[in-house]
Amino acid sequence: MLYGRAAHRPRFDPVEELICCILSQHSADVNSFPAFTRLRARYPEWQQVLDAPVEEVAETIRRAGMHNQKSERIRQVLARIYEETGGFSLDHLRTMPWPEARKWLMSLPGVGPKTAAIVLCFTMGQPVIPVDTHVFRVGWRIGFYDKKIGEAKAHDVLQAAVPEDLAYRFHTTLIQHGRNLCRARDPECAACPIRSMCDFGRENRPPGVTSRRTRASKGQSSKGGPHD
Repeated sequence: MLYGRAAHRPRFDPVEELICCILSQHSADVNSFPAFTRLRARYPEWQQVLDAPVEEVAETIRRAGMHNQKSERIRQVLARIYEETGGFSLDHLRTMPWPEARKWLMSLPGVGPKTAAIVLCFTMGQPVIPVDTHVFRVGWRIGFYDKKIGEAKAHDVLQAAVPEDLAYRFHTTLIQHGRNLCRARDPECAACPIRSMCDFGRENRPPGVTSRRTRASKGQSSKGGPHD
């Protein structure tokens, strides 16, 4: 196997994962993760986030970008969780069928299908497929759906197409494939092991033709040099 078999190891508890996802919206990991770390260091208990001035919370997560909106959203979500559960836990979702659990999460302010899927997949091992930019790109290139449907609708298409016992493996494999070979720019179609079943690969990379990056790594150069 090109990418091996990924092991399921939760990095956060469900509420932490949820808040981390909110911070990551419209932000790179290099900015959102430090903001999350600072938030947890300053407020070890979630109730402290609700008790603190909203301006203080916003300043704490400034690095994540859109800090004013995200601080308010985080407070709204935590307040709803407390109102619904009497605490700051999402463990009640573990006993729900995953479609119901996803619906419950998506009822929270600002929580869409991607965030809900990440929480269920990575913290609870539920057979839900999060669709990020890599999964979406590989999915439409392979032919699961048309690119025009967008990431939100792609969740339902993949969910229906992929057997539940393969959901986590499918998700992690498509992410790795999107990062390593099926990149947005300069994809390595000639090196792709599933190129024969991919319309995008057949149309964009004739057999035996490699990308500039591959040629450069082998010491080859095209006419005009590697930056033509």
